[in-house]
Amino acid sequence: MLDTEMLSRIQFAANISFHILFPTITIAMCWFLVFFKVRFDQTGDAVWMRAYRFWVKIFALTFALGVVSGITMSFQFGTNWPGFMEKVGNIAGPLLGYEVLTAFFLEATFLGIMLFGIKRVPPKIHTLSTVIVAIGTTLSAFWILALNSWMQTPTGFEMRDGVAYPLDWFEIIFNPSFPHRFTHMMLASGLTASFLIAGLSAYRILRGDDKRAPKLTLKVALTAAAILAPIQAFVGDSHGLNTLKYQPAKIAAIEGIWHTEKGAPLLLFAIPDEEQRTNHFEVKVPYMASLILTHSLDGELKGMDEFENHPPVAPVFFAFRIMVSIGLLMIAVAWYARYKLHRQDKQQQAMPIWILKTLVAMSFIGWIATLAGWYVTEIGRQPYLVYGLVTVKEAATTIAPSNVAISLTLYLTVYSILLVAYLHTVFVMARRAVEIEEIQDDEHRLPIKTQAHATQSATQEVNHV
Repeated sequence: MLDTEMLSRIQFAANISFHILFPTITIAMCWFLVFFKVRFDQTGDAVWMRAYRFWVKIFALTFALGVVSGITMSFQFGTNWPGFMEKVGNIAGPLLGYEVLTAFFLEATFLGIMLFGIKRVPPKIHTLSTVIVAIGTTLSAFWILALNSWMQTPTGFEMRDGVAYPLDWFEIIFNPSFPHRFTHMMLASGLTASFLIAGLSAYRILRGDDKRAPKLTLKVALTAAAILAPIQAFVGDSHGLNTLKYQPAKIAAIEGIWHTEKGAPLLLFAIPDEEQRTNHFEVKVPYMASLILTHSLDGELKGMDEFENHPPVAPVFFAFRIMVSIGLLMIAVAWYARYKLHRQDKQQQAMPIWILKTLVAMSFIGWIATLAGWYVTEIGRQPYLVYGLVTVKEAATTIAPSNVAISLTLYLTVYSILLVAYLHTVFVMARRAVEIEEIQDDEHRLPIKTQAHATQSATQEVNHV
C-alpha cells in the first residue's frame, strides 16, 4: 500500500500536471491576441477581428480552467505539505502574494473588458485591456517561476531554528536559475500556443473552411514557431549548463552517468538500472555529453556515485529525451511547413493535406513537451523539496493515507472529465467557426475614417466565429 507521503506526491503531481497545461497556452496566446487586435486597429481589415474573436474564446475557456486548477493546487501547501510553509513560508508566502496582487488582480480587472467590452468601450481602450491582460499572464508566470526557481537554487536567506528568513529579496527573486527557467518557460508557452493555433487552423481548413482567417492564423502561428523553436534549443542548452553548476546530481540522472568519467558519451537511448547502477541497451555518441556540457571532449562529468542523495534516474532520463525529441520535431515541422506555405502562397496552390494533418496531430504536442520538461525539473530535485534545504519527507503531512487517497481519487476523476470536455469543446468550436458569406476571401480592406468607425463596421459585418 502507498503511504501518506507517496499519495501526497502523486496528488500534487496530478494537480500541477493538470494545471500547467492551461497557463502554458494562455501566457503566449494572449500575446497572439494582442497582435491580432493591433493589426486590426492598424489596417481595419476585418479578417484580423475574426481571428481575434475566435481565439479570444479559446483563451477564455483555457484561462478559466487554469484559474480553477491553480486555486485547488495552492490549498495543498497547507493540507498535504504543512512542513513546506512552516520552514520556508516566509519566502514562499510573499512570492505567492505578489503573484496575486500584481498579476491575478490585473488579469481579473481587465479580463472583463477584453472579453465583453469590444462593443462597449473605445477601440484603444479595448486594445489596451488586451495588452494589460497579456502583461498580467506574464507577471503571473514571473512570480511562480521565481518561487520554483528559488526552490531549485535557494539564495538570499538565512536559517534560524530550522526556518528560512529572507535577507535579500533581489537575490531570492533573481536566483541563479531564474533567468534560464523563466526564459525557457516563456518560449515553451510560445511554442505550445503556436502549435495549437496552427493545428486548429489546419483543422478548420481540412473541414472545408476556405476563408482567409484560418489561413492567416496558420501563417502567423507557423512563423512564430519557426522563430521560437531554434531559440528554445539554444536557451535549453544554457539552462543545462546552469543546472550542471548548481544541481550536478540532476545532470547525472539526465545523462544516465553512474560513475564519474571524462569524455562521457551522450546516450540517445538506454534503460537505466538503479539496482545494478548501470544502463542496458545503450545507444550512445562517444564524448558528446562532455562536449555539450563542458565544451571539451575530455571534460569531466560527475556520476551519481558522487552524491549521497540523487533523484530517481529512469523518469528523469526518459522525460528529458521525450522533451528534446519533441523540440527537434517542432523545429523540423515548423520550418518545413512554413517553407511549404511560403511556396504555396507564391504559386497560389493549396497546402498539402498531409502537412495539415500533421499539424492537427501536433495541436497539443506542446503539452507533452512541457510536462516532460516539468518532470525533469521536479523529479530531478528529489529527494528535496527545496534543494539541499528541505526534503519531501520533512514537509509531508502525517494524516491518514486513506484521507489523501479519497481526495486523490476525486481530483483524478474531476480532472479527467474536465480534460476530455476541454479537448472536445475546443474542436467543436473549431468546427463551428464560420465566416459570413458577404466577406469573401479576396475582400478589400475596410476604409478607416476613425478607429471607432473601423470597429463598428467590422462588428456589423461579421458574426462571432
